[in-house]
Amino acid sequence: MLNPLDDTQVDIEKVLLPEIQTLKTFAEQTFLDTYASQNTEEDMANYLADHFNLKLLTEEVISSDAEYYLAKIEKEVVGYFKLNYGQAQTEVVDENAVEIERIYASTQYHGKGVGKVLFESILQIAQSRAASFIWLGVWEKNPRAIRFYEKCGFVEFDKHVFVLGTDEQTDLMMKLELKSNS
Repeated sequence: MLNPLDDTQVDIEKVLLPEIQTLKTFAEQTFLDTYASQNTEEDMANYLADHFNLKLLTEEVISSDAEYYLAKIEKEVVGYFKLNYGQAQTEVVDENAVEIERIYASTQYHGKGVGKVLFESILQIAQSRAASFIWLGVWEKNPRAIRFYEKCGFVEFDKHVFVLGTDEQTDLMMKLELKSNS
């Protein structure tokens, strides 16, 4: 069993084009680990093909309105997140907001502090952009994630539909207001 990450260095690195395949492989695996048991194989396959293909990931990585980051421990990828800005947000809640579209850790690192490191990095990035708040959508049937976001200070403010393959699911929209730097 792994020890908590108290003394372990977790490096957060912005994804660059040479790491697209690493991102794709890790993103697909964490998505499968999180949702495969609660969705059909066909819906999962369709979602992965539509949202984690190399063409789309490349477009997103080179976009100025989206950023991917990998979390690594001694070069092993243990987590990642994707942030959207401005018009790249899945729903433009506020031009000055930052959307966390994806945030995942490897299952073997759940409860070990990787999520906290990812969130702290997101918070720093949002503050450096002088964002008014951070928001995200989280599946209403993912209580572990909802508890994590609530622990980080997020509150529910709306709901929206998330389509996984042919299945329309409900996401809770949650946000965290950021203190003004002025």
